[in-house]
Amino acid sequence: MLRRTSLLTGGALLSRPALAQNTGERPIRIIVPFPPGGSNDTVARIIQPRLAEILGRNIVVDNRAGASGSVGSTETARAAPDGNTWLLANDTLANNDTLMSLPYRVMEAFTFCSVLGTCPYALTAHPSTPFRSLAQVMAAAQSAPETLGYATTGVGSLAHIAAVLLQMRGNFRLSHVPYRGGGPALQDALGGHVPLFMSNIVIILNHIREGRLRALGVSQAAASRFLPGVVPFAEQGFAGFEALTYWVMVGPAGIAPEVTARMHQAIARVLAEPQVQARMADQGAEILANAPPAAEAFIRTEIAKWGEVIRANNITADG
Repeated sequence: MLRRTSLLTGGALLSRPALAQNTGERPIRIIVPFPPGGSNDTVARIIQPRLAEILGRNIVVDNRAGASGSVGSTETARAAPDGNTWLLANDTLANNDTLMSLPYRVMEAFTFCSVLGTCPYALTAHPSTPFRSLAQVMAAAQSAPETLGYATTGVGSLAHIAAVLLQMRGNFRLSHVPYRGGGPALQDALGGHVPLFMSNIVIILNHIREGRLRALGVSQAAASRFLPGVVPFAEQGFAGFEALTYWVMVGPAGIAPEVTARMHQAIARVLAEPQVQARMADQGAEILANAPPAAEAFIRTEIAKWGEVIRANNITADG
């Protein structure tokens, strides 16, 4: 079952019917810190139309790619805290706090609104390769270390960090091929230009189903309902292994609590709609839609958890 939180008691801030969109006001901008075609962009465009209707405002999705998501997050942190600028971030928001020297600290620079949902990663191989299991990839990498390439959405992405943790625990070495986002990485993976692709399943699920990519393992503790028959890494010799990406809505620090609550309630309403739930499920995403305090606690935990892996493996922004 898809998970979602309840709306705030009474739904006071959203109890009136949505107004017609007010074109006299400046549009609400949702910054997506990656190029079109990635999972952040996909999720943003799923929720955009209904979110605009519920809030009674025009909403613009603005792709601001670069530096593993930090270009868009820096722009958001510097924006006025008036509720007109939000960032739909993913795991790089937390990871960059350890990985990079940023002009801000994540827990101080942002107002946390909601974690919209989560999904696991899958390691996939192009069908032209001989790989049909993680064990075969490990054997090839052990015989010729750092010659077998795997694509990710960038240095310090959770796809990268999770793959590093797999290699560390399995005693094998792949060659990392980072991209500037999920869209460009996917195109090269589908073209066979890079043999392996570690990606959240939102942008690869249909390609796996249609045979254009071959899934070798999934990064959640139990089997994914979206990838029947794909064995979790936790059952392939990596006991307890779990890495889940997520999409979190944040704004610049200082947004009024009532404005943040209104945005959270609107997001929760959108994600509760059957049509939206179906589209999210079709992408392999589990809905969460938690409230601002829970979203803040979630990101704090992610910074601590993956920061340890980044430091232990000396992962840097340069590769």
